[in-house]
Amino acid sequence: MAREYPSAPILGVSAVVTAPASEPARACNLVLVRRGTQPLLGEWSLPGGAVELGETIEQAIVREVREETGLTVLPQKIVHVMDRMHRDAEGRVQYHYVLINFLCRVDSGTLCAGSDAAEVCWADSAGLEPYAIAPETLVVIRKAIASLNTEPHA
Repeated sequence: MAREYPSAPILGVSAVVTAPASEPARACNLVLVRRGTQPLLGEWSLPGGAVELGETIEQAIVREVREETGLTVLPQKIVHVMDRMHRDAEGRVQYHYVLINFLCRVDSGTLCAGSDAAEVCWADSAGLEPYAIAPETLVVIRKAIASLNTEPHA
């Protein structure tokens, strides 16, 4: 199915990636990706992408994070499910994703920009203003960070 002007919504995944549990807390505590392709070309967001045929959502998030950031992650839990739609100047749906947003911890790897990323970085979840992150994505980040502070996880 075409990603641009699709005939139906596309299932996607994204990840709030935090440092390994073995590392002490750090000011820069989640991974951001500057998109290298549409949609959101040039914008800072969370790593993620479309689920491929025959792959589980957990396999998809591990693959997407590795492709975009060089990191291997362990999915912890689903923190939010949402629609992301982008309309063109004429109001037609140019992109429509149903995104399953995971909280993930780093298992291994070194942070580096991969296939769909122009740039990657560790960012402080309390200081995201310079990244101009979409309000919908900020909701996901806040939910994930709040769950770290209130719930035990693997």
